[in-house]
Amino acid sequence: MGQIVKIKSIEHLTHDVLRIVAEKPANLSYEPGQAVDISINKPGWEKELRAFTFTSLPEDDHIEFSIKTYPSHNGVTNQLLSLHAGDELIVGDVFGDIHYKGEGIFIAGGAGVTPFIAILKHLEKNKKIGKNKLIFANKTKSDIILEEKFNKLLGENFINVLSNEEIAGYEHGFITAELLKKHKGSENVFFYLCGPPPMMEAIEKHLALLGIAKEFIVREAF
Repeated sequence: MGQIVKIKSIEHLTHDVLRIVAEKPANLSYEPGQAVDISINKPGWEKELRAFTFTSLPEDDHIEFSIKTYPSHNGVTNQLLSLHAGDELIVGDVFGDIHYKGEGIFIAGGAGVTPFIAILKHLEKNKKIGKNKLIFANKTKSDIILEEKFNKLLGENFINVLSNEEIAGYEHGFITAELLKKHKGSENVFFYLCGPPPMMEAIEKHLALLGIAKEFIVREAF
């Protein structure tokens, strides 16, 4: 059984992404990029665990998650849409393989950007954004999480790829080997991947074609 915490606030970041801020459990420790098992403290939902990535920093006095909801599935994320400040979550075990190893290119698909939110916030706080880039794949512009924040933080090193819309200034289609080659900087740069499994597999193949060694690829499956 995890620790029960109260929700402090819930708001919409995009049409289907919620930002949930909750109390921080005592003795909780995690690295930027890690996730935790969460359930809702309501009858019938306490054992329905789902993994969500922290988008807060370990030193914050609260915990925060940016969660994509699927209203058409009658699941946990749909239940989250009906929660309010004062409702309770059960916080379980922390886990996750993504952590920052050095400058590189973050490649995210949709809600797969969440570990990178925490890592980039951490780098911003320590004034170490450097030449890091974010290539972010979404269906439409309205799906882009924290677009304004990333624009401000990364400028031209924030590259958006939209599969279902053609808009000037945004790449159209999918993340290709050509696109990666275009944005790849000096040698031995790290590639951080997080997104749906088919997208991750495709990108790993692209990186292999570009001759990127496995030790420079940091990935998370979700």
